[in-house]
Amino acid sequence: MPRFKLTIEYAGTRYSGWQIQKNARTIQGEIDRAVHTVTSRKDFELYGAGRTDAGVHALAQVAHLDVSTTLPPDTLRRRINDELPADINILAAAQVPHRFHARHDAVARRYLYQIAIRRTAFAKAYVWWVKDPLDLAPMRDAARAFVGMRDFKSFTALDARDPGDPGDDTDAGSPAPSTLVLVDRLEIVEDGSLVLIGIEGSHFLWKMVRRIVGVLAEIGRGAAAPHVAAQWLSEASGVPARLTAPPSGLFLERVYYQGDRRDVPLRAATPLA
Repeated sequence: MPRFKLTIEYAGTRYSGWQIQKNARTIQGEIDRAVHTVTSRKDFELYGAGRTDAGVHALAQVAHLDVSTTLPPDTLRRRINDELPADINILAAAQVPHRFHARHDAVARRYLYQIAIRRTAFAKAYVWWVKDPLDLAPMRDAARAFVGMRDFKSFTALDARDPGDPGDDTDAGSPAPSTLVLVDRLEIVEDGSLVLIGIEGSHFLWKMVRRIVGVLAEIGRGAAAPHVAAQWLSEASGVPARLTAPPSGLFLERVYYQGDRRDVPLRAATPLA
């Protein structure tokens, strides 16, 4: 049975996340349905690199698909796309060796968060509009605290979650997974009427990126001092949970594999002039 590497973009607004759930519409569920329609097979596996949460988008999610078919990769891609709703699109398909695993072989992931600094009639589903002026200097100062191997226990909902609903990139197999995460880079860039926050790391815990963004926005508003970021990393706090940014502005931007370039500049997914 051949294995295909799929690169997928989607708008997550109408979906309850990536992973298949009972009585909920999901990205994986829609692709599963399309693969079954195209191949008439039920014995196939689709495995994603990251389990994005409800309302979260992707510019380049990666999945591997094991399915018995004689269709060439690009024909398979086009036919699956013909069966998918307009807000899910397979960008590329390539046959890969069976040793390739979309999740386990990923060396890093990068998420993009878009904050709008003005009201918008058209981009509401893809930004978080923060009405107060944001000072980027203290936000960048605070951002340095998150870079490196850190314990993000105050920035995730792991203890409260249903073990069967792992959220972003966490494992469902353990009731108490580690909250240690290696963050390689955190950038804050102004782009037109957007503030872009890019965070790149080994993996991400459930709601971790959204809570980091919420804390940075609170600092940018002047409602908290930059040093609180380091403080809430070093001691357990419920404040980041109360500051969780909405899912609308969050995109899984890239999944990196061995040999991929990692110096790609941060750009808006939906520019806002």
